Amino acid sequence: MPAAIRRRPKDRKAQIARASADAFSAQGYHAVSMEDIASRVGISSSALYRHSPSKYDLFREAMLSLSGQLVAATAFAEDFTAGESASVLSELITSLVAITMDNRTAGGLYRWERRYLRPGDKDALKRDLDLVNRRLQRPLAAQRPKLSTAQLSTLSAATLSVIGSITDHSTPLASGEVRNFMSQMAADILAADLPANRANRGPYYSRPVLTAAGGTYEFVLQESMRLFYERGFRDTGMEDIAAAVDMQPSGLYRYFPGKADMLVASYRRAADRTSGDVATIVARHPEPEDALAALITAYVTRSFNYPEIAYVYYTERYHVPDHELVMLDAIQQSTADAWVRLVTATRPEMTAARARYAVYAAYAVIVDLGRVVRRADSAGVRATARRLTEVALLGRPARTGTTARRGR
Repeated sequence: MPAAIRRRPKDRKAQIARASADAFSAQGYHAVSMEDIASRVGISSSALYRHSPSKYDLFREAMLSLSGQLVAATAFAEDFTAGESASVLSELITSLVAITMDNRTAGGLYRWERRYLRPGDKDALKRDLDLVNRRLQRPLAAQRPKLSTAQLSTLSAATLSVIGSITDHSTPLASGEVRNFMSQMAADILAADLPANRANRGPYYSRPVLTAAGGTYEFVLQESMRLFYERGFRDTGMEDIAAAVDMQPSGLYRYFPGKADMLVASYRRAADRTSGDVATIVARHPEPEDALAALITAYVTRSFNYPEIAYVYYTERYHVPDHELVMLDAIQQSTADAWVRLVTATRPEMTAARARYAVYAAYAVIVDLGRVVRRADSAGVRATARRLTEVALLGRPARTGTTARRGR
């Protein structure tokens, strides 16, 4: 009998797109090879090159495919009447949650890896995301006409952060329950009352500038993380770090064997300090809601003071040795568990699994807002971040006194 003819699957292009997005999301742009993607699809590297000329082309297609899906899923919101604004908002949330769930293994790609896009492609991604934000803001403005342009922008960005947080973890929960709960959380964010505008007038915060006078070790850690944040780990050399701290590259090896050790030191310190905050605050505040409000304040403060830590963690953790990642994950898991216990103690009707989704959504709101306002950090901005975090966790502002809110 003649050999069966193998035919190319009709959905091969879609298979490649999904495999590419999953690979880049899981390993980071630079760590992925054409061979990795081909292996995920089950084809040879040469066959993959017939579909796409380079890894970058696959990366661009994966990135813009994700944003394009968000644009397509929200296209219905272009035309609506004022009387339809509530239903349009609800449908927008449902559509955005559904698309994010469908792309859960790759949906975080545009949040963390977009800096590797070339300028024109980066502009195209920004246009897509700006369009999705506007489609959220227009019916929200019809529903809440007293909101300022800045408030509308903040609420739409926080809503997308909440929805996007689904991609940051894999907590087991039935798909339908995830969709319902995330939709409710997003609706709570859009309905949140933000602090008065006058609070945004100041004071503005500026980070203390460390120098070698404060200790070479601290100076090297600060400058290495700054460079990893601005340029990326792969594109930052030991020579670059040495130049930033005004010393010879050989001098760095007195403190760190290599770049990855700088990452480990910064990650471990941040994880330990966050864990320490939890232990201290819970001991100081016996009421769960008071403790939760104080924890939110502490987390906002740390994240806004050092926005590069969380960003570099998500984008460069692939360069950390596996045994170090295991330890970091254990510390972070313990910290999240403590937050979950406080949420369920405050909201007894909520399951621990749902509370964990709320905790990761709260983290996403804080981290994303911290990055956005890096150059315009103020008391009002931090108050807004705290309020939105409380709403993500509790569905409402925390009912606490000033002592708990300040974390004292």
